[in-house]
Amino acid sequence: MDNHCVRIPVERIWEEHPVAKEVVDRLNKAGYLAVLVGGVVRDALLAELRGQPFSPQDVDIATSAPPEEIHRLFADWRVLTVGEAFGVVVVVGTGGRQYEVATFRAEEGYEDGRRPRRVRWVGLVEDLQRRDFTVNGLAATLEGEVIDVVGGLADLQAGIIRTIGDPDCRFSEDFLRMLRAVRFACQLDFRLEEQTKAAILRHADKILKISWERIRDELLRILGTPRAAQGIKLLADLGLLQPILPEIANLANVPQPEEYHPEGDVLTHTILALGAADGVWDSPILKLAILFHDVGKPQALRRSGGENMAGHCQLGVRIVEEALTRLRFSRRETEYVAFLVSEHMRVARLPKMGLGKQVILLCEGENEVADLSQFSQRFPRFSDLLRVLVCDAEASAHRSSAWLPVLAQTVRLLVHLRRVQGVRRAREFISGADILAMGEPPGPRVGQVLAEIHERILSGDITSREEALRKAAELLGRRETSFLLD
Repeated sequence: MDNHCVRIPVERIWEEHPVAKEVVDRLNKAGYLAVLVGGVVRDALLAELRGQPFSPQDVDIATSAPPEEIHRLFADWRVLTVGEAFGVVVVVGTGGRQYEVATFRAEEGYEDGRRPRRVRWVGLVEDLQRRDFTVNGLAATLEGEVIDVVGGLADLQAGIIRTIGDPDCRFSEDFLRMLRAVRFACQLDFRLEEQTKAAILRHADKILKISWERIRDELLRILGTPRAAQGIKLLADLGLLQPILPEIANLANVPQPEEYHPEGDVLTHTILALGAADGVWDSPILKLAILFHDVGKPQALRRSGGENMAGHCQLGVRIVEEALTRLRFSRRETEYVAFLVSEHMRVARLPKMGLGKQVILLCEGENEVADLSQFSQRFPRFSDLLRVLVCDAEASAHRSSAWLPVLAQTVRLLVHLRRVQGVRRAREFISGADILAMGEPPGPRVGQVLAEIHERILSGDITSREEALRKAAELLGRRETSFLLD
């Protein structure tokens, strides 16, 4: 690319974002410079380089107009104040579409590796030079002409993530940029420039100056890329994994039986399992579960005196809960990941279970509104368990021999489920209130008997409420149940 004649297909951007065009046009006509900046320019250029279709998502605008002028110029629009002290406002167009408009600025006086103490208005060149990476320091005019004062075009062509200016200074301004460097390398399939990489190694321990919420969000973005496995390996190589995810870093050098895991230690296996998910599933929460699926193995190995890793799933649940609480994940997200970790070995044994137990596992978290033909929507938890199983098996010696029989049994199970009509029907046949009405006092035996009856209903052995009540009476040692029958 010749820097003097590079142009992005700005017509495509204006087609998708007419409000953004009007914002830039109105600012320019008022005598201010306004340009597109950051990701939209980078992605447009990258799509052209790779011969791929370009679909503009977020569009950010930078301008020489100060915030009060933006408010004045868009008095007929809704303008949100989100960071006016930093020169950032949000203009809301028709239809509620929001566009961030930032005044050209320089930031000074970083003392905590997170926030600047002072902000001053500057020109475009100085604004671009204070940004994080060269590929993010590109701008484009209303007509699509690219402005490059930081070497971003050359690094885009070379596939390099490089800081703008001195990497030690850039990272010291905001230590989260170390995680962003890894994320962009994974997102764009680029490599880290050597001086940038060396600076991350020098500053890695300072990542804990950043809030856990910001770390969590960047970790999810890394996991959401098609190269999450590469991201975790990069985090480990750069010294970032130990401070933010010590539970995962501690999987390194934990041995596994070579018969089942010729790939190596638990961390190697985990990264390979993530790699199996990459490019197939992009859910960061699912990949988080894959990342943590064997996190209990070191503790299980110690508990057994180095003999085996029995019980690692349940040990992993507690570790998951502690780690995700630290990372400020929601209770719902934490519980979901803990469930997948807890049950990822159990689902592999599905063909060996009784039919009733199979149905119970399949229907965990069932969405009864969805049709049975919409498998992933009807059984979201079981679907994700299968995905974890596939990735786990593909990263070991088992490969398809572990997951194909489970998939085959799942198909048969769906046919069976249509016949027995599922967990709701079992609950309708008999409930805890029925057991109590038979004279059984409240206690654990009520739940035990109910669980056994429900399992028999789900396996197809019991097909009516009358049969369910008679079997319950038999288990309880009662002779007469006619007073309970409809």
